[in-house]
Amino acid sequence: MTQTILYTLGSVFLISIVSLISIIALGIKEHILKKILLYLVSFSTGALFGGAFFHLLPEIIGEVGFTFQVSTYIIVGILFSFIVEKFIHWRHCHHPEHIHQKIHSFAYMNLFGDAVHNFIDGMIIAASYLVSIPVGIATTFAVILHEIPQEIGDFGVLLHGGMKKKKAILFNFLTALTAVLGAILVLVIGSSSEHITYFLIPFAAGGFIYIAGSDLIPELHKEKDSKKSFGQLLALILGIALMAGMVLMPLEHGHSDDNHDDTHAQEHVEEIHE
Repeated sequence: MTQTILYTLGSVFLISIVSLISIIALGIKEHILKKILLYLVSFSTGALFGGAFFHLLPEIIGEVGFTFQVSTYIIVGILFSFIVEKFIHWRHCHHPEHIHQKIHSFAYMNLFGDAVHNFIDGMIIAASYLVSIPVGIATTFAVILHEIPQEIGDFGVLLHGGMKKKKAILFNFLTALTAVLGAILVLVIGSSSEHITYFLIPFAAGGFIYIAGSDLIPELHKEKDSKKSFGQLLALILGIALMAGMVLMPLEHGHSDDNHDDTHAQEHVEEIHE
């Protein structure tokens, strides 16, 4: 069990460090960064939609089916995101210290959605290690591949929302650390953790759909230049395609179905503890 704990914590810390990939932006000149910013936002929009429809929803539907309960949790995720955003808007409008606030609410919403997503990743990684160390390593590798493009996109959203580069890197890293909390929770409560993920996975999918559809797409519509708009469309499709590729690549290369192992890892947790 000690080895499992060490592997789990090491993996989730590694996942958190991946968020620092955006530090490369510190070496990019400001005017160049501004030119690619909306493309990063487009990419993140596609990654959020892809994450919801290719990863989160198929995972929970594969576990319990597309039930009324799952649909309810998705809607709860959307409504909760709406309420949180309303609160952020209200707080900025009613507190004098926020009169000159330049950070848009969608930046905070993106951080919130990313925090929930990383929390779930931490839970899945821990549950996989409880099955076996090889399954845990395979799951960690899959999560890293998924996180790299998403973290780059998230960083672009934070910059577009008005954050400075260093602040955006710090906040991205702090939200990534929620993976550690998710992993610790699974290690502590064991088999009971699967009931939490049954709620959190569709809840996070609802949040992703809300952020991408309600916050980010309206930002993309502000661009009127036809060439830039076409570039945004390509970046959005690329974000979707990469998320789809994370699902399809293992099957195309004839490997064992890693996604099957990942999505069903929690089913085996109970067996480990019996």
